[in-house]
Amino acid sequence: MNGTAPTPVLTLLYVPADRPDRVVKALASAADVVVVDLEDAVAAGHKDAARASLAEVLVGATRPVQVRVNAVGSPWFTADVQAVRTLGSSIGIRVPKVSDPDGVRALSAIRRPLHLLLESALGLERAYELATASPAVSSIGLGEADLRSDLGIVGEPGMTWARSRLVVAARAAGLPAPAMSVYPNVRDLEGLAESCALGRSLGMLGRAAIHPAQLPVIEKAFLPSREQLARAREVVERVGEATADGAGTVVLDDGTFLDVAMVDAARRTLALADRAESAG
Repeated sequence: MNGTAPTPVLTLLYVPADRPDRVVKALASAADVVVVDLEDAVAAGHKDAARASLAEVLVGATRPVQVRVNAVGSPWFTADVQAVRTLGSSIGIRVPKVSDPDGVRALSAIRRPLHLLLESALGLERAYELATASPAVSSIGLGEADLRSDLGIVGEPGMTWARSRLVVAARAAGLPAPAMSVYPNVRDLEGLAESCALGRSLGMLGRAAIHPAQLPVIEKAFLPSREQLARAREVVERVGEATADGAGTVVLDDGTFLDVAMVDAARRTLALADRAESAG
């Protein structure tokens, strides 16, 4: 069992590629990942200019960046991918409206990390197949606006099954816990926090944002409380002691039964705490 967990990504900030000034600000923001968007945030008449600006605004980028291209089969997809090919090799591709595993395998020839967005009933139904279609797949997520429209879902409760389905598929494929889709009301920070709490209870981790003001709310929602942190430390310590003594289980003072398998979750909690300490 690995003794450490990777530093988790909690915040992703979308920024339109046709606004170079905003891209520069996003790159200087506190977001863990900046997603430069060529798709929904850019009008059809601005696609070419947005694509042309990528090399200029992302030259020398030293932080995690993804470019959301237009969907496979759209008039802009091929040119989008060609533009990303000219960028640094660490820059990933965020692919919207994914539903075809063969298409994902074809995209692996780009030799970039692939971050897939599932936005239809078919895509969601194929979640595990898509997640395992290629070693290049680095994450899967939902495009909730399109998925809600496709399924006729109204309100947060209706997304519970879809989110859980994604969490299970990601875990089964050995991928990071999926981040939540954007919360569209940038002024409703209380609603954002409540929605994040719901997603966290389902096993999701982190969230995409469309405004910098949403970033601290998202981060706080997914960081562990003092009580959760203390519990995680106790789990790791007590189970570690039990293992050293040749036992595989332990009972905490409050009567909770633990075994070695529960340490993974505790270590993920500790990794979140380490992230918070590193950020100051």
